[in-house]
Amino acid sequence: MSDMPRAMRQPLGLRLGSAAFLAFWCLIAAFPIFWITVMSFKSPVDAFAANPWDVIIGPVTRDRGNGLSTIDILLGLTVLFFTIKLALSWLPEKVRTLSPAGQVWAGWIIGVVGYALGFILVFFYALPAILALLNPVLGPLGTPIIGLTTEHYQSIWVERDFHQNFINSLIVTGGVVTVSLTVGTLAGYGLARSGSNIAFWLLITALIFRALPHSVLVAGYLPVFVNSAELLAPILGDNAPTLYGQPLAVIAVLVSINQPFTIWMLRSFFQNIPNELDEAARVDGCTHFQAFRWVIMPVMWPGVITTGLFSFLLAYNDFLVTSLLLDATNQTMVPAIASFFNRETTTTDQVIAVAAAVSIIAPLFLLVMVFQRQIVSGLTAGAVKG
Repeated sequence: MSDMPRAMRQPLGLRLGSAAFLAFWCLIAAFPIFWITVMSFKSPVDAFAANPWDVIIGPVTRDRGNGLSTIDILLGLTVLFFTIKLALSWLPEKVRTLSPAGQVWAGWIIGVVGYALGFILVFFYALPAILALLNPVLGPLGTPIIGLTTEHYQSIWVERDFHQNFINSLIVTGGVVTVSLTVGTLAGYGLARSGSNIAFWLLITALIFRALPHSVLVAGYLPVFVNSAELLAPILGDNAPTLYGQPLAVIAVLVSINQPFTIWMLRSFFQNIPNELDEAARVDGCTHFQAFRWVIMPVMWPGVITTGLFSFLLAYNDFLVTSLLLDATNQTMVPAIASFFNRETTTTDQVIAVAAAVSIIAPLFLLVMVFQRQIVSGLTAGAVKG
């Protein structure tokens, strides 16, 4: 602030008002996530207690022998602190230095999966084993002070096979992101380097279709998916599959919904890359595709990651398309949670559904934490021009 001209400095009242508004907005936005997370670790009596303090402390849960001691809280927060710190600093550096040339995307996939597995092993297996040895010998420090139980997570993931819904979500989101980015990067690059006005009007037309309600596209695709076995029989014979109820059908619809936005966004990023890079690569003997692959794409990674995040969120959070096109055996997580809420009216089932909802949030936080630098860089670059 000291280097900023005096005329450009905001008044103290405006700065305090802006900070207060931002803090209030963050509180309002974060409170539901915090509250359902607390509820998911309590017994139904504590989770729906009229006294908010009982929901947080969980006296009934603690009296049943399920709780956290002082040493549990201190060591758990320490592990979480270093997990976040390493995810923001150490992991990106290792991915950049250890990834083969031109294969940073593969390095990120391996790094994120490996890091997540390491966290699960340390936090959910190694740490509880250590604390089980420490708590009995630490006296008051090892006595539970806050009620906490993971029985609802065990119920949802093991007894109700929520892990299968998680796998289905990974299949759908992975397919949507892969197809959207593959087509989007090629189309966005071609349109960005095209000097024709036709490219602009094609994108406008695509965005008009993007604005259509999702139910319209589902209604149009539904007869094709239902009759897919008959339509594909001349090609595949008697083994022709019925696409209705399969993840492939959802991927096709979500890609058609998402692709115009992906192409438009990537075109904006490509327009920020100077044409001189393409020209220099062509002078050095590269073909158009080689220039795109080896020169342009390494510069484009922040934009690709940012666009991929939006594609991921579309597929990961979709309810309408997945609930209409998938049956119960292939359902993704979001519509599966809705079925848990409607299944029974007992408070136990409601807390289990809350635990499932919290389970959906965790991968999103991990994804944003790991890629936050690339996302900020991509959003900044995309805001310059487009």
